[in-house]
Amino acid sequence: MELLTEVVPGLSRVGILWGSTSEGSKISFKEYQAAVRALKLQLQSLEVRGPDPDLGGAFQSAVKGRASALITIGNSLLNRHRKQIANYAIKHRLPSMYESSLWIEPGGLISYSSSDAESYRRAAWIVDKILKGTKPADIPVEQPTKFELIINLKTAKALNLTIPQSVLFRVDRVIK
Repeated sequence: MELLTEVVPGLSRVGILWGSTSEGSKISFKEYQAAVRALKLQLQSLEVRGPDPDLGGAFQSAVKGRASALITIGNSLLNRHRKQIANYAIKHRLPSMYESSLWIEPGGLISYSSSDAESYRRAAWIVDKILKGTKPADIPVEQPTKFELIINLKTAKALNLTIPQSVLFRVDRVIK
């Protein structure tokens, strides 16, 4: 969240796009509310529902509400519409941040999330243990330990944004 304040000059209002039918999204939305308050920003809820969410309407609301940036809470509903959401964000000139690197190739601006590759390696390790006879209940729950910052410079250029050097020095991967 603080990363957006570094990338978007004069950030004052953040739109949060989320699918309200997911319990995980509800929890994430509450966490973003607290983070936005701590950064003294305003939050605009862009809640969508159903199998065919009104993404166009959500983005129109963001524009009417004068959102300066967008955060998308990924879930099974919104993940199916990654390219469309990224295109809307570019069209409406909303710098966008995502919770997964999967959003960056289709045109998302920034993601900061646990490393997909590391997560898959750990999952393979767990499956190996189970196949070798370890009871799943005996395998400890793990938190991610490796995180990645990914930026799409094509999207930054389309939004006429200059990514500060202080951010570029921390980037793990750049999409050009």
